[in-house]
Amino acid sequence: MTAARQCLVVGPSWVGDMIMAQSLYTALRRAQPDLAIDVLAPAWSAGILARMPEVRRALVAPFAHGRFDWAGRRQLARELRPTAYDQAIVLPNSWKSALVPLLAGIPLRTGYLGEFRHGLLNDARRLDKQALPRLVERYAALAFPPAPPRGGAGGEGATLAPPQPRLSVNPEAQQASLARLGLALDRPILALCPGAEFGPAKRWPEAHYAAVARAKLQDGWQVWLFGSAKDLPVTEAIAVLAREVRGSGDEPEQIHNLAGRTSLEETVDLLACAATVVSNDSGLMHIAAAVDVPVIALYGSTDPGYTPPYSPRARVLRLGLECSPCFKRICPLGHLDCLNKLGPEPVLEALDGAPAPAEGEVA
Repeated sequence: MTAARQCLVVGPSWVGDMIMAQSLYTALRRAQPDLAIDVLAPAWSAGILARMPEVRRALVAPFAHGRFDWAGRRQLARELRPTAYDQAIVLPNSWKSALVPLLAGIPLRTGYLGEFRHGLLNDARRLDKQALPRLVERYAALAFPPAPPRGGAGGEGATLAPPQPRLSVNPEAQQASLARLGLALDRPILALCPGAEFGPAKRWPEAHYAAVARAKLQDGWQVWLFGSAKDLPVTEAIAVLAREVRGSGDEPEQIHNLAGRTSLEETVDLLACAATVVSNDSGLMHIAAAVDVPVIALYGSTDPGYTPPYSPRARVLRLGLECSPCFKRICPLGHLDCLNKLGPEPVLEALDGAPAPAEGEVA
């Protein structure tokens, strides 16, 4: 019996990008059902990769951000060599990310041309940004052979719509998380994801989140706030403002601050419980889209044309000001109008099922 081919994917370093990379893994497996896919990525990604059935193993890339670590890369390459991968697909654009596959002796090394990658990659693609405007499309196109001259952005299949990311939900683990955190499913759940690891220019104001939370609490919903431990000041501020709606002191608490209390795997299971998720452009937004719940995504400094929540159940709200997208971590003009002036009203309308706004309005 012939052994299945094996592919090593050097994965991205951001949660949202890792979710979108699942489209590549799915496209690879559809083209080669017996292909074994291992993903080399930061340690935090193991929980996410465990929810992608296309991935055989998550391998830890032990390199601190920005560090070269020549000795560490050589050692990792020696450890990978016995696996005898047939192909490596390198998703990050840095030259360092392409070094380990070369040192590991992987014969076919695929990726887009980036910084100083000539020679490191022997299947180097030129990226046509107009043909592939979205990151999910760029990743998925690497599953196919390169295009012939004048043939477009990829080989046969590369122009098809990328497979939608789909994270698996573990019902047993979900029930255990609900019990551990004292959560119930007796009311509709509004999940709020107000953090953004990239920087404050991606964060919708706390007061706007709180206004949405108050309105849904009054409608009989419960509110779950998600984020990392770094997001605790933001989630706690929203919780304090939202609790102003509470009536009788005998009413059970209906707003739950889960920031810093859940692993990424637990977050996958808990976001799947939500009736709707309202989120900044963040990794949690992409997780929510990948567990197939309705998502209202709020964009300011970034571009939904590049990294949208890739789901038919997602709706993007943005003002589209002349100064955005600027892709800055902090508003360079000091006012953050792209998010401050995007008030809670359109979000509440979207939660109530209002039709999408006309072109030129909030969209």
